[in-house]
Amino acid sequence: MTISTIRLLLVDDDPLVRAGLTFMLGGAADIEIVGEAADGSQVPRAVEELRPDVVLMDIRMPVVDGLTATEKLRAGPDAPEVVVLTTFHADEQVLRALRAGAAGFVLKDTPPAEIVAAVRRVAAGDPVLSPAVTQQLIGHVAGAGGAQDRKARAQQRIGQLAEREREVAVAVGRGCSNAEIAAELYLSVPTVKTHVSRILAKLALNNRVQIALLAHDAGLLDTVEE
Repeated sequence: MTISTIRLLLVDDDPLVRAGLTFMLGGAADIEIVGEAADGSQVPRAVEELRPDVVLMDIRMPVVDGLTATEKLRAGPDAPEVVVLTTFHADEQVLRALRAGAAGFVLKDTPPAEIVAAVRRVAAGDPVLSPAVTQQLIGHVAGAGGAQDRKARAQQRIGQLAEREREVAVAVGRGCSNAEIAAELYLSVPTVKTHVSRILAKLALNNRVQIALLAHDAGLLDTVEE
């Protein structure tokens, strides 16, 4: 094992799915599957003992589902990144998992190379979620009731940011990379990283996905073309 090896924990109640994921991911030289769990209740102990960098988490499981497991895991210190496994593009539970701190999601029928790429991306700190998918998720679950309240709360939180931080948050919401944000706003990449870190700290967010969700909720991307 090399220093750059990504430690991965698989969590799914179906042993055939776990076997398939092991087969798909096991061939990647930079990914080591350090363990498996069949239920969300097994996740805390597995994470404590195995110290994975990334957890590939099924949402629908008996006893403790993946949503609850993700919420508990991401609420703790030094939590690994979580990628949610689902069978639906637009699902309320997927959105809740993202709000809880998951770095993205992949469909169970996603081609193996894309799942490997997703694991690599979140391990590197990049979300696995496009702006279009974010809009689709929010549009799917955001009914008339409560939508305005959520928008008002999001706008209030965004109001805590300095003007430049707000511009960076909008760019993150549009799915821009640090390099793209730097070019657009005439900043250095390290400066963009500093702004992102400050946004996360000020707003008590877990990752870039949550910045994007907040920007969407606040209506800052309404004029952005999908």
